[in-house]
Amino acid sequence: MRRLTSYDGYIFDLDGTIYRGEHLIQGAQDAVLGLRAAGKRVVFLSNKPLETREDYARKLTRLGIPTPAEEVINSSWVMARWLAARSPGAAVYAIGEPPLLEELRRAGLEVLEDPSGRYDQVQYVVAAFDRTFHYEKLNHALQSIRRGARFVATNADRTCPVESGEIPDAAGVIGAIEGVTGHRVEVVTGKPSPIMVETVLHHLGLQPGQCLMVGDRLETDMLMGVRAGMGTALVLTGVTRPEHLPHPEIRPDFVLESVGDIARALTETG
Repeated sequence: MRRLTSYDGYIFDLDGTIYRGEHLIQGAQDAVLGLRAAGKRVVFLSNKPLETREDYARKLTRLGIPTPAEEVINSSWVMARWLAARSPGAAVYAIGEPPLLEELRRAGLEVLEDPSGRYDQVQYVVAAFDRTFHYEKLNHALQSIRRGARFVATNADRTCPVESGEIPDAAGVIGAIEGVTGHRVEVVTGKPSPIMVETVLHHLGLQPGQCLMVGDRLETDMLMGVRAGMGTALVLTGVTRPEHLPHPEIRPDFVLESVGDIARALTETG
């Protein structure tokens, strides 16, 4: 087995891996700064579409890990790029919060916040983590999909880790739309999607085997890494707990108490 520090690129999940809420997880700063000092490529990868890349970069910088926006990739940015490449200028109805709508508009897409009377013009319904989800939004999705709109989603996480535990994530929105329309979501751009894999590998300029995926979720972070042929390191500071292991199908290469284990490994090999 390769050593924890022998990879050229390190892909870090954020919530539950690098921080919880407004607090860095112990050892995160030393791990990221140590990897950069060792000449490793680092990128942050999040399924959460509640902030823009710039927002995430500012937060990381504020918490003590100086980061440019270009080193952050999240599901809303990947969705916007994917839609713009596939259907430039497409009319979309997005169930999501303002940062997602901003990303879609910046990609040149027409975002219909109230598609009433224009349901037949909606080309894509985008489902995302939305803390303002309500019945009218569900009805807009139903009417648009019935008239031919495609159904896609930024991510399919069941819950999102927060300082007090977990809160509902995009899977609830997807499930509601699937339930009323009878249509399954066609494309999910976030982890573990190959669309996300392609985006992050292009950014790093590396092959899958040169990268280590570090995250707290078996069904997204670890599954993506395993499917792509990356090294995988599961941290126990987020959603996955020791009692969830071993998993019958997803077996990470490393199981870490926290990202601080990477910092300690760097010190030992230095």
